[in-house]
Amino acid sequence: MKTKLIAVSLFALTGMAVMLYPELGNPSKGPVTRPSPVSAAAAPRVEVVFVLDTTGSMGGLIQTAKEKIWSIATTMASAQPAPEIRMGLVAYRDRGDDYVTRVTDLSEDLDSVYATLMDYRAQGGGDTPESVNAALAAAIDQVSWSQEPDTYRVVFLVGDAPPHMDYQDEAPYPEVVARAKQRGIVVNTIRCGDSPVTERAWREIASLAQGDYFTVAQAGGGVAIATPYDAELASLSAALDGTRLFFGDEQARSRAASKVAATDKLHAEATDASLARRAAFNTSSSGEANQFGELDLVASLAAGKVKLDELPEGALPLEMQPMTPDEREAHVVRQAGDRATLQKRIRELSDQRDEYLAKQADSVEGLTESLDYQLFESVRAQASEKGLSYDAPAPKL
Repeated sequence: MKTKLIAVSLFALTGMAVMLYPELGNPSKGPVTRPSPVSAAAAPRVEVVFVLDTTGSMGGLIQTAKEKIWSIATTMASAQPAPEIRMGLVAYRDRGDDYVTRVTDLSEDLDSVYATLMDYRAQGGGDTPESVNAALAAAIDQVSWSQEPDTYRVVFLVGDAPPHMDYQDEAPYPEVVARAKQRGIVVNTIRCGDSPVTERAWREIASLAQGDYFTVAQAGGGVAIATPYDAELASLSAALDGTRLFFGDEQARSRAASKVAATDKLHAEATDASLARRAAFNTSSSGEANQFGELDLVASLAAGKVKLDELPEGALPLEMQPMTPDEREAHVVRQAGDRATLQKRIRELSDQRDEYLAKQADSVEGLTESLDYQLFESVRAQASEKGLSYDAPAPKL
């Protein structure tokens, strides 16, 4: 009986928030294949990998990406129907630098992806070309792309230098792009700066991959406007993180600890504006997987995936293990209530923030040439072929 009562309470609290504030919304060895996560709601999926040149000249672009990744995610989440969003990263430089490529696999845990992005520094390089071929190969062959035909799979290659075509042990980009095309992966190219040599290569890569080419300023052309709502949204985002109750076995606890570390890193190092964008994303349907994941007890109970009285004590969140059964139920319901209140307030403020930004947008110079604006225009057109409809005219600033 108590299990039914707690399930009803959690469902009611979750439903109340939703009703009051509706969502806006290897080359030689062959490709790596890993199990793809399956959504209980069978939502459409967007999988995007950013392939970023991280040599010394790319400092401005990398900073722009750090600031705008959440607005990009939020805009991607505004499709109908609301998609699952998985992101990955490939950082690249060149031989002789600290690394040639570093791969962060696709994940719904955007916090952890973002924490990795925050560690990127523009160093090395100093000459051209760069290891673009190796980076593209890593994105196509070392990432766990899903196999479903209705998934929108896309790579954004971002850099300012052309590829090395004189490395005999690397597959040239026409071969790599052919593999991408066979697997239904679109490759879009974003040239930073004004190098004509890079432009020729980037245009050819995009053409071969049935993708788009566009150019942005060397610093990425990022347009970011601070708002009066950012600080409170950042604070509310941290409070919402505090409602998570991670449970499970030792392996699950290890994954949860990694997520908590990533989240703590964001709150310690990201700007209020970036955290405000994260808050907006996390209260969308697409953002729930990032905010809570599969290890959150409140969400799992509300969805009927587990029963509180059937969980072994060792699998409970640490703070709940000393509690009595009644205290555990009360604690979960209290966390769910706090969560619903916080989500409601975040949605209110996010709507007000959007209205504020909409009034500022007309006076912003260079908006249509910015990285996130042009990126979204590609996503809008390409994702429509997978049944995703985007009505939003521009990305969130």
